[in-house]
Amino acid sequence: MKNGPFAVLGAAVLWGTAGTAGLLVSADSVALAAARLVIGGAALALLADRKTVTPRLLLAAVAVAAYQLCFFAAIGRTGVAIGSVVAIGSGPVFTGLLSWLLYGRRPGTRWAVATAAAIAGCAALIVGGGAQAGGQMVTGVLLALLGGLLYAFYAVTAAHAIDQGAGSNAVMGVLFGGAAVIMLPILLWRGVSWLAEPRALLAAVYLGLACTALAYLLYGRGLRTTPVATAATLALAEPAVAALLGVVVLGERLPPVSIAGLVLLAGSLVAVSVSEWPGKREPMRLAVQDGDAQC
Repeated sequence: MKNGPFAVLGAAVLWGTAGTAGLLVSADSVALAAARLVIGGAALALLADRKTVTPRLLLAAVAVAAYQLCFFAAIGRTGVAIGSVVAIGSGPVFTGLLSWLLYGRRPGTRWAVATAAAIAGCAALIVGGGAQAGGQMVTGVLLALLGGLLYAFYAVTAAHAIDQGAGSNAVMGVLFGGAAVIMLPILLWRGVSWLAEPRALLAAVYLGLACTALAYLLYGRGLRTTPVATAATLALAEPAVAALLGVVVLGERLPPVSIAGLVLLAGSLVAVSVSEWPGKREPMRLAVQDGDAQC
């Protein structure tokens, strides 16, 4: 049974819980992101294999760390809503383009239509939450776009390495173990005194082990049988899960535009994953030898 899309959705569900868990912590967002990567990356590094280490994967590890910094720098300039929409929404587009340009995997019409609808739903869901944009808009949007490109690069790089025979766990170990090394000085610079609080420590451990380590193990497993462009679109389930947790756990209320965006996003994710369900056609991955096929 090909369960790749379900593994990717499982990863997105875990990512979607990160925001709620982060509310338990009084640290600033950069310190929290650094702690998450250091803890999760250290756990994943245990699965790394020397044979898996390549210059391209090490460059992708730099991209993992750089993505975090770009994302938080972007939302600091544009506000949470616009920065999140641009960074999260551009990720699947860049992923599809990079998989096409680098490995000849041209995304099909189903992916293009469903991804466009999913991004629209994501935008309505996030913007409907009422967050306002701040200043320095142009710089912030450019940083958010760079973040989306960085995400696409490390996702496509990981998918290609897995397609070439590397173990998915080992690939994620290299990516996030390397990112942990990069982010450790940033964590120490931002300060770790907040980790002395039991609730904050518990939240940081959850973010690292569940929302990073376990989530990316699932994501890597999904990439074994799911085209990376499809996986990137399915990962847009993250903001939907975050919104639902806000309603159920935090008692937040979604305005009509956000509800409409949630419905549109859910329908789009179903559409983009239909061809990858068990019993459907064989999924197209990033195999170089089949460069003329579409996913």
